[in-house]
Amino acid sequence: QVQLVESGGGLVQAGGSLRLSCAASGYVVTIYAMGWYRQAPGKQRDLVARITSGGSTNYADSVKGRFTISRDNAKNTVYLQMNTLKPEDTAVYYCYAEVVGIPNPWGQGTQVTVSS
Repeated sequence: QVQLVESGGGLVQAGGSLRLSCAASGYVVTIYAMGWYRQAPGKQRDLVARITSGGSTNYADSVKGRFTISRDNAKNTVYLQMNTLKPEDTAVYYCYAEVVGIPNPWGQGTQVTVSS
């Protein structure tokens, strides 16, 4: 089993920055990628960013150049640095992991609110 705990959400003005963290525990050796999805009210949950165990990354077009995903393998933690935030970035952000042999585990979600 893999457990994910997120932190770092909050309220920020447009143009500001936040950093989200997601700490994994349990059978972490089975994780081959981690990332973040987000879900705004009334909308589907969409991928924001993903990073593999080898460090390869991919991003949603809407966040390229503003968000950076990174990982600290020693701490089993993934970060999402969000800069130049926009009101349309407002959503609940969910950390997830891609784990060998089981459905993706998810974090509890953290609210990010960007005021205009």
